[in-house]
Amino acid sequence: MHHLKIFIDLTRLNKPIGFMLLFWPCSWGLAYANLINQDQDLFLYYLILFFLGSVLMRSAGCIVNDIVDKDFDKKVKRTKTRPIPSGKITVRKSTIYSLILCLIAFLILIQFNLLTIILGLSSMILAFSYPFMKRITYWPQLFLGITFNWGIIMAWTAINDGISLEIIILYFAAIFWTLGYDTIYGAQDMSDDEIIGLKSTSIKFKNNIILFVSISYLISMSLIIFLFRTFLNLNIFTFFLLIFFSSLIFQLVKLKKPQPKNYLKLFKLNNYSGFFLFLGIFSLNL
Repeated sequence: MHHLKIFIDLTRLNKPIGFMLLFWPCSWGLAYANLINQDQDLFLYYLILFFLGSVLMRSAGCIVNDIVDKDFDKKVKRTKTRPIPSGKITVRKSTIYSLILCLIAFLILIQFNLLTIILGLSSMILAFSYPFMKRITYWPQLFLGITFNWGIIMAWTAINDGISLEIIILYFAAIFWTLGYDTIYGAQDMSDDEIIGLKSTSIKFKNNIILFVSISYLISMSLIIFLFRTFLNLNIFTFFLLIFFSSLIFQLVKLKKPQPKNYLKLFKLNNYSGFFLFLGIFSLNL
């Protein structure tokens, strides 16, 4: 049980917000692609596969991130008790765990068509490059958005075996959504990050965080409205879309309270944001 607890802490399985924020964009892409395909059994099957893939890859990504950041994590109050920096598990054993998780994820990936497999393999480069971004640029959150929402395109190609302008628009909308919520998340560690020399959009725009997050969310909402403009009516889709927008606006209103716990609560709210947008897009299939 002790080793199991260490594994859970290492992979953040006790903090599902991480893999859910990876999964929701996949679910958006699947629900949107199914508007064309209209195969509910295939949709459900792929939804399960993408969920499992999200859990596995997020878990593997957390391990790689902790290996790369182990020396920095020791200096940050929020992260110094993580298994690797605290010495509860070795880097060697952590690496083995990560490889096993990636292997299982690969077994899931090969259930899809060739284009989706290629896209999935290419996402590994993005995922394992992300931990280094905070060392070289003030825009690691943008890189995370590009990486975390890759599943939108994979979901589309899994069903339609091709890429379209529509799914690219949804992909960019999701990137700006991530850029906003991860800037909020990064605000928790601004003081420590500045001391140890790490970069983030939270630090770059620390005097104008509300404005920056507002612009990010506004771009995301604008792209979604443009993409789904023909579906906007007095229907259930519009209802869920308004809830999604309201959740983002609520975050901006509450962002005025500059406290680490407040930042974390607002960040976690995006799990519900992603869920309601999924319900909205899925409702178009009914």
